[in-house]
Amino acid sequence: MTNVSAPPAGTALDRTVFGEGAHGVAGWPFDAPSTHPDHRRPETLPDGRPWPRVRILLVAPEGATGLSASLASVAAQDYPDCRCEAVTPGRTAREAVTTALADEQIERLMVLRAGELLAPGALAALCLEAEIRGADLVAGLRLVFDRGVIGLDAIAQPPGPVTDPTPPGGTLAPFTGGEILFSRACLARCGGLDAAGEDLAAAAWPRLAASGASLARIGRPVLLRHAPDADPAPMAEGLCVASLTDRGYGGGAGIAHRRLADALELAGHTVTDLRLDAEAAPAAAEWTDTFPATEAAIRAGRYDLVLAGNLHGVTRRTAVLAQLGRHAPVAAVLHDLFPVTGRCAFPAGCTIIATGCDARCPSPTQYPPLAPDRIAAAHAAKRAVLAGADSPLLLGNSTWTAARARQLAPPGTAIAQIDLAFPAGLFRPGDRAALRRELGLPEHDVLVMFAAVIADAPGKGFADLVASLKRVARPGLSFVAVGRLDDPAGVGLPNLIAAGPVADEATLARWYGACDLYVTASRNETLGQTPVEAGLCGTPTVAYDASGLTTAIIDGVSGVLVPPAPGALAEMIAALIADPARRRHLGAWGRIALENRFSHAAAAMRMNDVLVARGLAPARPRIRFVPETLARFAFARDRHPGRGGTVPAASPLLVRLARRAKQALLGRGQPLWLRRGHYAVTRIAAGLKGKRR
Repeated sequence: MTNVSAPPAGTALDRTVFGEGAHGVAGWPFDAPSTHPDHRRPETLPDGRPWPRVRILLVAPEGATGLSASLASVAAQDYPDCRCEAVTPGRTAREAVTTALADEQIERLMVLRAGELLAPGALAALCLEAEIRGADLVAGLRLVFDRGVIGLDAIAQPPGPVTDPTPPGGTLAPFTGGEILFSRACLARCGGLDAAGEDLAAAAWPRLAASGASLARIGRPVLLRHAPDADPAPMAEGLCVASLTDRGYGGGAGIAHRRLADALELAGHTVTDLRLDAEAAPAAAEWTDTFPATEAAIRAGRYDLVLAGNLHGVTRRTAVLAQLGRHAPVAAVLHDLFPVTGRCAFPAGCTIIATGCDARCPSPTQYPPLAPDRIAAAHAAKRAVLAGADSPLLLGNSTWTAARARQLAPPGTAIAQIDLAFPAGLFRPGDRAALRRELGLPEHDVLVMFAAVIADAPGKGFADLVASLKRVARPGLSFVAVGRLDDPAGVGLPNLIAAGPVADEATLARWYGACDLYVTASRNETLGQTPVEAGLCGTPTVAYDASGLTTAIIDGVSGVLVPPAPGALAEMIAALIADPARRRHLGAWGRIALENRFSHAAAAMRMNDVLVARGLAPARPRIRFVPETLARFAFARDRHPGRGGTVPAASPLLVRLARRAKQALLGRGQPLWLRRGHYAVTRIAAGLKGKRR
């Protein structure tokens, strides 16, 4: 239970700014905390241990403004084991610190100033990350306000050892350390917080660096800092970035790339969208290697960075990356592994790639297809691009992807790891019963969901998934398929609800939130966006312990990873179907942990780490975000509405029937003769269109 001491007698409270409500600020655009049983914080940590004991020292001079509001914000955390004590600066504060550091029952310590407020859910978010990471310090975002939001910022030091001997100051407001949760044991080892005056945390920073204390960061607001006299300088000029894709921001990889571009904009960078299909038809992809108009646009735009991704819909080579690299630094996001293979996106189980891709490729007609006699040359050309003077930086979106890229790329290829961004304010838990009524879903069934742009894609392990779900099928259990599924009846799953493609993010979030469990049988994901989206909505995932899914799913926190062995998936699905309490706990832990790691702010911070380390962006003590960033979090009342048109709409019946017939006759791949015919028709149509003009 959270215990707070009473404010000292005579405390002044500015009620035009501060309030006594759950969030501590009067009239602010914060949503009310959820009281739904499914969203309650579990009573223990994921490993069964109790939540760490936290002590908060609230430093307040006599007559300090906003002390009552600070205490109210701490009480509103409803954290299971927290004591907050108001102390005056100087000797009283030093004595309180000494007492706290000597108390071995206390595990974590925080120092606030009068008028500083904890954001909703801040303590649980900080403590969960601290326990998962084992970090000495965990820092979150600081929101600086007066009558409105002035801005948000965060410590720019990358996760790992504290290396900078000076506190991470900035132009928004002086550094006080209120956004940091400290390990008591670490502070005791490095000499504690013993400054005279109020800057207890700032004074300890050099000793923390000298002791090798470890830092973790979370990408969500934890501190609301009142700065009534703040007159911050404008945000430093950010980078001018060209976001380059093949056909825009539709589909899984396109959505991921757009969200990453959004994160950069929230961090103050300017992003311009460019598409290769503006000058070349997708049907000509096998025969198109150069893009002079795009190259001219990059040259004329004087960009600081080209952020490329998912180009294989318009070209089967990566020569364009080297061409653009002559005019600006290029970073290629590995939404798949196409840039380091001969032609495929996921070389799972391929025995050819170890000795070099060539005409022996086992899947030349699968997307992205390439004629067998051209694969060896394409592979050699890609490796030359990565080894050349204008080579791109490859960005892996998971630990597995970065490691796999290092295995497949030429020695010396520049590779770094980033995090993808997700709209954590839009993908959030809701009232499950109400969502089911809205969507017309069975009220009392256990609902197991699976989803993909193409729900029955073989590359997503669809046959394995269906077999696993059939093993657990029973009355009272329904299956929900989101994505393109041309023949739902042919799947053979009882109680199958086919939602079809869901092109709107807000609607997709409702489907996730209405279900009890999310399942994927894929073994080939650079990350796996759907488990993150589901987890943000409070729905845990069961998946194989394979590929990028090991980053997307925090095992035992946001879901369960099982070994890729026969029957393992079905066994765990059945276990969680029978254990609603465990499902609820995984949903609650997962929501907290995934927002910490995959928000837009978290992605921008990780990207900043990479850009600074590579000399592509200047090093600054803090990372700033525009005020609109608040709308990307769930506790903001006025949240960003999300995007529509993210995936293609459902095809007409005749198109679905034609696609099924084609798959029955030719399989899912496209033979070379069919691709050549499509290319010829496209060229003829383009010529006729030009003549009409």
